[in-house]
Amino acid sequence: MSTPTTAPYGTWDSPLDAATVASGSVRFGDVQFNGDSLVWLESRPLEGGRSALMQQAPDGEISEITPDGWNSRTLVHEYGGAPYVVRGETAWTISYADQRVHRQDRGDDPTPITPDPDAPRAVRFADPELTPDGRTLVLIRERHAADGVHNDLVSVPTTGGEPTAIAGGSDFVSSASISPDGTRLVWLAWNHPQMPWDGTHLWEAELQPDGSVRNTRHIAGSDTESLFQPTFAADGTLYVISDRSGYWNIYRVEGADLLPIHTAAYDFGAPQWSLSARTYAPLADGRLAVTWTDGGLSKLGVLDPATGDLLAIPNDLNAIGSIAASPTDANRIALVAGGATQPTAVFNVDLASGETTLVRAGADTPLDAANISSAEPITFETTGGRDAYALFYAPRNQQFTGPEGELPPLVVYSHGGPTGATTAEFDAEIQYWTTRGFAVVDVNYGGSTGYGREYRNRLRGQWGIVDVDDCVNAARWLAAQGRVDGERLVIRGGSAGGFTTLAALAFHDVFSAGASYYGVADPEMLARDTHKFESRYMDSMIGPFPEAIDLYHERSPLHHAHGFSCPILVLQGLEDAVVPPSQSEAIVAAVAERGIPHAYLAYEGEQHGFRKASTIISALEAELSFYAQVFGFEPAGDIERIAITNL
Repeated sequence: MSTPTTAPYGTWDSPLDAATVASGSVRFGDVQFNGDSLVWLESRPLEGGRSALMQQAPDGEISEITPDGWNSRTLVHEYGGAPYVVRGETAWTISYADQRVHRQDRGDDPTPITPDPDAPRAVRFADPELTPDGRTLVLIRERHAADGVHNDLVSVPTTGGEPTAIAGGSDFVSSASISPDGTRLVWLAWNHPQMPWDGTHLWEAELQPDGSVRNTRHIAGSDTESLFQPTFAADGTLYVISDRSGYWNIYRVEGADLLPIHTAAYDFGAPQWSLSARTYAPLADGRLAVTWTDGGLSKLGVLDPATGDLLAIPNDLNAIGSIAASPTDANRIALVAGGATQPTAVFNVDLASGETTLVRAGADTPLDAANISSAEPITFETTGGRDAYALFYAPRNQQFTGPEGELPPLVVYSHGGPTGATTAEFDAEIQYWTTRGFAVVDVNYGGSTGYGREYRNRLRGQWGIVDVDDCVNAARWLAAQGRVDGERLVIRGGSAGGFTTLAALAFHDVFSAGASYYGVADPEMLARDTHKFESRYMDSMIGPFPEAIDLYHERSPLHHAHGFSCPILVLQGLEDAVVPPSQSEAIVAAVAERGIPHAYLAYEGEQHGFRKASTIISALEAELSFYAQVFGFEPAGDIERIAITNL
């Protein structure tokens, strides 16, 4: 190996360019079994971000079920998830274009089986469950009308027809599950101001052959107990995850009782942002394949409901996002997961041997192992003497080393949600920075999931304080440890992470620059102009609106624009219904008025989260150019110099 070249941090010539990051940004999700075949969704940036429905046949052959150009994606809750179900030779899928349910028999084109609404996308469907006899679909329906948005559970004949409402009366429903004999239906429901990780209710009804229900009854849950993923096993046993112990643990439902199977100080559940979230799966022999979070890393194991014994399955996958179990092979499961050197992909796992087999990847790992910076879980002291958590990535590029006495600049990642968590799988975007000589810290600030309900509740009434303090203290701690340059700290984040970024810049004088991706500039504006799912989210994180309007102003970066003193980059999708463009436009106008150096990039056709390859490339290169100009160095590679106003 040649002697590394000494060069300033940030200027290193990386083997990873933005185009490679974008091409490898294929997203996988919603993994299911169709008999012995495996089915999943993959979102493709190089095809405008469309989601293709894919299948691996028993002989290993992989093909696309849906036609060329088809986009299987639901907009229920805006975040969607779970837009399909497949059985045998037939798929039922929600079309992104019209949000209707379409039926596709093998060899045919998809045909809509739900009515055409009065206005485009005015009626949306998600999370289809198929009855055992194949005659009926049970789905979430979301109707957008003049008097508001209405969510309920409906049944639809699999050959098409008018939906029949079978469960309503709540602001939200999700997670329908049908018993193997087709006679029982369960689902979750909750009402504003609760979010599903605050409190949910488990309901059950007798499902009739015509798709109607009777004898609906409440089983479990409350406004202060979060239930997650009710699921029937093959023998008719009903399981559900509850956080009544302080952690999301797995319980068996017997009558109106939840009987604990394995109670531990780990989260076996996850926040229900996506309707397709699945963290455990009943196996054909009665055991449960389970995933849980320990120290920010995902674990995989098998839980025996009869004994409560949990057997860990060692593997190299440390971020598991979706799980499914074969209906015929008790030792076969499938995962959407990633590892330290493995981007998120689809895998088969043999539980008997522990062997993990790659089924489908978006691209080969674009770096050799010597250039990959692996996540280092860190615990640091934050405000109030409490512990907080993060994943640290040191600069790593075998061809370069930093000058003696120089420390690397630090990029602080503040994740979205804010109820959510960062994970430790290979992320080409993070490696884009570390291979150039930046350090990165991805912060699981108070309020993040994976550390129990108490840690999750740290953000109650404290959004804009706890999350910001933890990001600030992570940066300060790393600087005090001598691992990064305390004079070259930047912060970036998207959505709620964008709010944390903007608040850190408005209320603290710690960072030299920041980048907000479709971030919340003013929580009051968000409370007045966002979608139904999150319209009361801030009741718990700040206070009821408008009663607590003074608190909203107190936490608002927009109302404290006088606190901005360093350069800021703002990026926004112009079709974003979660955080509308007005948020970014307002913060840009405020910093412009103060003469703060800034740049604003707005992207046509992008919503909440960038999906197009061209957008991903543009945004990443713009961010690198922005930091380079702020810190006064020339980045390696052919990077277009972004125009920064007032610099």
